[in-house]
Amino acid sequence: MQLFPEEEQTPLTAPGQTHATGILPAHGIRNMIRDQQIWAVNGQKSGVLDDQIQPASLDLRLGDTAYRIRASFLPGVSGQVMQKLETLAFHKIDLTDGAVLETGCVYLVPLMEALALPERTGGFANPKSSTGRIDVFTRVITDFGVEFDKAPPGYKGHLYLEVSPRTFPILVRAGSRLSQIRFRRGNPAHSDAEIKRLHQESALVDGHANIDGGLALSIDLAGDKQTGLIGYRAKRHAGLIDVDRVNALPLNEYWEPIYNHGKNQLILDPDEFYILASRESVTIPPTHAAEMVPFNPLVGEFRVHYAGFFDPGFGAGLEGKGSRAVLEVRSREVPFILEHGQIIGRLIYERLTDRPEVLYGKSLESNYQRQGLRLSKHFIQD
Repeated sequence: MQLFPEEEQTPLTAPGQTHATGILPAHGIRNMIRDQQIWAVNGQKSGVLDDQIQPASLDLRLGDTAYRIRASFLPGVSGQVMQKLETLAFHKIDLTDGAVLETGCVYLVPLMEALALPERTGGFANPKSSTGRIDVFTRVITDFGVEFDKAPPGYKGHLYLEVSPRTFPILVRAGSRLSQIRFRRGNPAHSDAEIKRLHQESALVDGHANIDGGLALSIDLAGDKQTGLIGYRAKRHAGLIDVDRVNALPLNEYWEPIYNHGKNQLILDPDEFYILASRESVTIPPTHAAEMVPFNPLVGEFRVHYAGFFDPGFGAGLEGKGSRAVLEVRSREVPFILEHGQIIGRLIYERLTDRPEVLYGKSLESNYQRQGLRLSKHFIQD
């Protein structure tokens, strides 16, 4: 039986820490690894790797086995994931040398990382940007979990990832990274008043800031001034995507470009997947992290942005211009017309406990720092 490391008491403020509550930056995550509050299972001798640590999050790695399951599920307050799998799993898939996960199927993969969280620290997860941009739906599940993508404060146990490719089949292997997790200590406030203060200090967006339940982002359907390009629609029945290969696939075999023909609008077809961009350019100050919150379904029949984490430093240092948010958009049951400038999401900014030593950007070879309308890193792009 795998035993959990002994929990060490964490002081309210650690050396160099500015705030007792907030999102933990990279060095705070390293301290958690050192204290075995985050650790590697299945005999991973190398433990948690340093390059998994991002400015305010930790990449999670797939373990060596995937289970094809009948349907998505939550174990509930009295349930454990592996017990549920006894009745829900169709078969096991060995990921050691790589395996294909097919579209329209649901898989569950035990992750290499496990947690022994202190009572004041919780975790919350999201797909990585590159995962969302190829329309792979992922959610982290915990034992006794009643919500997806959350490890409650004090959680001690393993982590599991639900994976469901929606448009493209994917090739994954043990160690592939599809999801990421942040750690929040306490309950820091992230009010509109705080966002307004940040905008005055750091110009969170270029131009007017619509702040009401978060910082509003709107859709750009005017497109590139020279080409009129406004986005991409995924092609069905395209080829396989190896999630670990970068800059390897021809764009035109997987995506159909969409252009503005003078109407400044786009009709979303049901069950089609689109890559679009925000009209605003966004900046995340070094003292904060941000997350795109699920948008109110009452304003439209579409889902926006699978991958919601924005790291500290995103868009910063770019002559005050920021970087645009790239949006993964899927319509629901009926066609829906998007208009240029329509609000499609809101960013919530959360304070870090202290500033990261390294920010998102050039020093980390971050893939999307200077992005405009950009597909995932898997595709060959200019």
